[in-house]
Amino acid sequence: MKKVVKFGGSSLASAEQFRKVGDIIRSDEARRFVVPSAPGKRFDGDTKVTDMLYKCYAAAEAGEKFGKLLEDIKARYYEIIHGLELSLSLEEEFQVISESFAGKAGTDYAASRGEYLNGIVMAAYLGYEFVDAAEVICFDEDGNFAADETNAKLSARLAEAESAVVPGFYGAMPDGKVKTFSRGGSDVTGSIVAKAISADIYENWTDVSGFLVTDPRIIENPKVIETITYRELRELSYMGATVLHEDAIFPVRKAGIPINIRNTNAPQDKGTLIVESTCRRPNYTITGIAGKKGFAALNIEKDMMNAEVGFGRKVLQVFEENGISFEHMPSGIDTMTIFVHQSEFEEKEQKVLAGIHRAVNPDSVDLEANLALIAVVGRGMRATRGTAGRIFSALAHANINVKMIDQGSSELNIIIGVRNDDFEAAIKAIYDIFVTTQL
Repeated sequence: MKKVVKFGGSSLASAEQFRKVGDIIRSDEARRFVVPSAPGKRFDGDTKVTDMLYKCYAAAEAGEKFGKLLEDIKARYYEIIHGLELSLSLEEEFQVISESFAGKAGTDYAASRGEYLNGIVMAAYLGYEFVDAAEVICFDEDGNFAADETNAKLSARLAEAESAVVPGFYGAMPDGKVKTFSRGGSDVTGSIVAKAISADIYENWTDVSGFLVTDPRIIENPKVIETITYRELRELSYMGATVLHEDAIFPVRKAGIPINIRNTNAPQDKGTLIVESTCRRPNYTITGIAGKKGFAALNIEKDMMNAEVGFGRKVLQVFEENGISFEHMPSGIDTMTIFVHQSEFEEKEQKVLAGIHRAVNPDSVDLEANLALIAVVGRGMRATRGTAGRIFSALAHANINVKMIDQGSSELNIIIGVRNDDFEAAIKAIYDIFVTTQL
């Protein structure tokens, strides 16, 4: 069996955390390929190394003295190295970084050095081979990830290695210039490595024991989801649930490799298994609840709207011409409602209203602001009657007015619109009716 293990910044913030990670890796001989992030926060109020690098490079780019800022970063790594009792020097690496910063090598280069240096430390600690991601993770001339070229190069390179550490977050363009993925991109690197070696599983180790049913800032100690499909995860991630970088799903999904979200600080917990499909019944009718605030709704009314060919296209064209994307579009016989991000819409609202009047001559147009959307997601909803009714009942019992409900044809999710002020109470009501009452 082959496993790729990725560890987040909180898992590698200190020597103590490194030792936990080392114990986890050595406890299973299948864990031969490791993807580390840069050191994260050691305590509340601490600064992540990546943020320290951004600040240091900004000073260098502005022509200011940055030596002290770079020394602070160096101290973070030597604190880990000395704590692990390693005889490892990073002086040459920091000399190169200093010269590159002075030569204004770019923000991506600066940000990537956190993972690069941590990869060197991790390889020395484990006795694994270090493989610089800049040599095996490829981007094209335009800065777009080159999946096929990367897979071929990375597969060939790792086939030669018994075990290896590949730092996350970055790669390089054809001219050798370092290019990073978006923030959180170490998740993506782990997925790419898993695909390249045809791993049996991709373990993503973080500071939570898996994917939670809902936001722990709203529900105290929410239950962990044992198994979730990629489609369910995609729906929840889109609506704001964050554990795994969205782009990390696709390389392993295409290869049929499951992802296991695990907790570095509680390695005995099974965590959450993310799979393409499963026969396992979920513990509850729903799999998860997620949502976002900050939406506005534009309600359009016109008699015989349904008989007017092209009505919807004309309305959406107005939004397109103004560079505004829509989130949901529930409609009736004579009504249509467009949900948009309020922050995007506010500046252009009058242009959009005028455009809609010109395009479709509606009977009335009404705006409603400060709305939230909540997604209730779960494969178990397909086989359970009355799910929507239970949601309505729970919200009514909590005195919450539903502004919109939209159910996809897959029966995998139900989207509910409520006022921003009712957002937390709505999530609590839904969690209680589907999870708490079944405990």
